[in-house]
Amino acid sequence: MTSFRLLIGGIFAAFSLVVTPIHSHAEDLEDSMRYAHGLSSAFQNAADKIGPSVVNISSVSKPKVIKQNFGGTQPPRGSPFDEFFGQDFLEKLFPFQDPGQFGQQGLGTGVIIDNDGNILTNNHVVEGADEITVKLSDKRELKAELVGTDPKTDLAVIRIKSGNLTAAKLGDSDLLQIGEWVVACGNPFGLDHTITAGIVSAKGRSNMGIVDYEDFIQTDAAINPGNSGGPLLNLRGEVVGINAAIFSKSGGSMGIGFAIPINMAKAIMASLIDDGKVVRGWLGVAIQNLDEDLAASFDFHDKGGILIGGVTEGGPASKSGLVQGDIVTKFNGKSVTDVNQFRTAVAATKPGESMKLEVLRQGQTKNISVKVGEMDTEAQVASIGKPSRESNIEIGVKVQDLTPNIAEQLGIQGARGVVVVAVQPGSIAANVGLRPSDVIIDVNGTKTTSVDLFRKAVAKGELSKGIRLIVQSGEFQRYVLLKQK
Repeated sequence: MTSFRLLIGGIFAAFSLVVTPIHSHAEDLEDSMRYAHGLSSAFQNAADKIGPSVVNISSVSKPKVIKQNFGGTQPPRGSPFDEFFGQDFLEKLFPFQDPGQFGQQGLGTGVIIDNDGNILTNNHVVEGADEITVKLSDKRELKAELVGTDPKTDLAVIRIKSGNLTAAKLGDSDLLQIGEWVVACGNPFGLDHTITAGIVSAKGRSNMGIVDYEDFIQTDAAINPGNSGGPLLNLRGEVVGINAAIFSKSGGSMGIGFAIPINMAKAIMASLIDDGKVVRGWLGVAIQNLDEDLAASFDFHDKGGILIGGVTEGGPASKSGLVQGDIVTKFNGKSVTDVNQFRTAVAATKPGESMKLEVLRQGQTKNISVKVGEMDTEAQVASIGKPSRESNIEIGVKVQDLTPNIAEQLGIQGARGVVVVAVQPGSIAANVGLRPSDVIIDVNGTKTTSVDLFRKAVAKGELSKGIRLIVQSGEFQRYVLLKQK
């Protein structure tokens, strides 16, 4: 009887081991389905919200007067012939084309941002256009006028005149988290209102060489030709970015797309709508990133921070007490990570407003408030004349005395120093970025108003520890550290 009871107990135990996992698997599957349906609903909600606000933009630039050059003309770059034969073939067949003689067509996306009919898009979608046509989600086609463009951020605003418009809700791109779901909307390859999904791969991408002011959101949501100017959304259907560019070897999406943060775009579009141009903030400083060796020469060992390489006399920074050699560690309470971040923040500040900077000066922390000025046209640097008196230095640079005539050619009248006339390839000087026409005005704290003073100051220094220079290029100054690796 005892054996029978043990047998029955074993059977029930074995049965429970079999049944329990099956029941648990079913519950897990149901939970997964609920999660998948919930995520799908979130994508659908985002698509529904943005749909009426997304527009298809086509732009046309009219052809210029055709110039006759020995009777030769050449189809434009990007024509159907280019696709089949290749541009090299066409250039040999039609060698005398004037590139501007043929009209060009552009196709992209935009998003309605207000009930006045203002539409935000990329500059490259409408750049140089003579005619802009907007197609709404309800199939209406309307002519648009150009409100303003900003090539430095690749943003533009166009405007249509119509009622019954749905403006998109703009979000806060600063709140985006890496790994967060995002949705890209646009007209890739002319396919209207296409939605793709992905995540935020990275934030603050800069130094991409795409535009002057870069602070891109990187995403793996598919962005293809025609998506340009379209919105990047969070799952609440709020616009958090404007699709701008892709990294691709094929011309199509490879999972690396870039969007302009909407917080940057807000300031740009407001300026374009109000003034027809972008007004940027200006401090009047030359700034540079700190590598380990240059930071150590200032006895600065923290991560981040940027160096004030030069201060424009009479500019906002100069008036506020900033000096050459200051290390900016914070602006408006935020830690400074690199030059691009700081430069973008200054440019986005309205002239007349103040920025609160925390700087390190000779080991002491100082808090300085700077009233931001308005950025003016950037200065041009003239070419340098022939050298008169040269000096060969072991660091791999040839310099000569900076004469008043050369200083005038360089646009730096009144400057004192020695001018670089040649740099040896692969030398210490070349490796730190010294170039002909740079003016060296200081070596390790000693003013170098002549070649002799420059030679003596360099000789006193130790390349193993590092020789610190102040170099002027045009109106800007920067620090350079010469060090034997």
